[in-house]
Amino acid sequence: MGITLAVILASCSSAPRGMLVPVAPVPGTDRVDILAATTRAPSDEAGVLYSGDRGDGVSFSQIVVSIPRERQVGTIQLPRSVPGNPTTDFVATSATPVAKADLGRWFRTAGGRKRRVFAFVHGFNTPFDRAVFRFAQLTHDADAEAAPVLFSWPSRGGLLDYRRDFDNASHSRSDLAYLLRVAADSPSVGEIVILAHSMGSWPAMEAIRQLGLEPGGIPRKITNVILASPDLDVGVFRRQVEDMGKRRPRITLFVSQHDRALQLSRFIARGATRLGGIDPTRDEYRRQLAGLSAITVLDLSAISAGDRVNHDLYAASPHAVRLIGDRLLQGQVITDTDVAPPSAAADALGSAASLLFTAPIRVFEAVSQSQ
Repeated sequence: MGITLAVILASCSSAPRGMLVPVAPVPGTDRVDILAATTRAPSDEAGVLYSGDRGDGVSFSQIVVSIPRERQVGTIQLPRSVPGNPTTDFVATSATPVAKADLGRWFRTAGGRKRRVFAFVHGFNTPFDRAVFRFAQLTHDADAEAAPVLFSWPSRGGLLDYRRDFDNASHSRSDLAYLLRVAADSPSVGEIVILAHSMGSWPAMEAIRQLGLEPGGIPRKITNVILASPDLDVGVFRRQVEDMGKRRPRITLFVSQHDRALQLSRFIARGATRLGGIDPTRDEYRRQLAGLSAITVLDLSAISAGDRVNHDLYAASPHAVRLIGDRLLQGQVITDTDVAPPSAAADALGSAASLLFTAPIRVFEAVSQSQ
């Protein structure tokens, strides 16, 4: 397999527990105001807020994150101890419970001129505070003109809890569907863009599929779904897309053949390549994606950013962050002109797809087969 648990462990940076201890804001920093919806159980431990266990229903909080300005795009300055220092670290300046009845008011005040919601579903091995800081970083660096909404399912935050995390993600899919329906029903929301990472792609796709099977189908306000390093079986992904029906959002995939976390997931899945690890030029994947319209695959295999695991390229790579903020969150379709200048051209890959080779990102556009 070319990967061991020791490599993953060595690549994961350590961080203290309870990083959401509120810290007074200071001048010269930026802030991101997040609505967090979670199916996690509340925690009495200071700064943790929510544990890795299942809660009783969905809880909502408004969390304000302070971000230091002296940092590179794609990076997160985690505190070495709590509470952190807002001049150098990512810190929370407030965390306030939000009642379900007040969600409409939050959308009215947070939607802004664009009336756009940017929803994020984190992946495996992610404690609640890490999910909050990662989403704050991505929202800030992408310069998202949208109301940021985090959906956090009960990841236990342990590398040996893969199967338990999957069960918890599955358990939360209907709650995510509810959140998306509430957002779509709000007259203050005009558009919803969803970004799901890793294992979070499973509840995200299942929630949208569930909406597609309900009367009325998927709300038209859900316009774009971004799956970053999706930890999904390729065939299951195709079936989910088909079940959504013709009126479904555009789907963009961020993939990399050098994603070591997905290589480990592949080992756990008994050798089945995960969707986020495919090579879109190979015949077997071309066949599996053929005939699916409005799906774009961005191959980030040539990019190195973040740690050696290469599992957070969507947020750690300035190239990827720029595409999310400048194009995907604006409702645009990414083409070769949006990435680096082409280094070579390729012939069309049959009637069902075409591939554009660029450096460092390759763009693969699946289109409908002729009827």
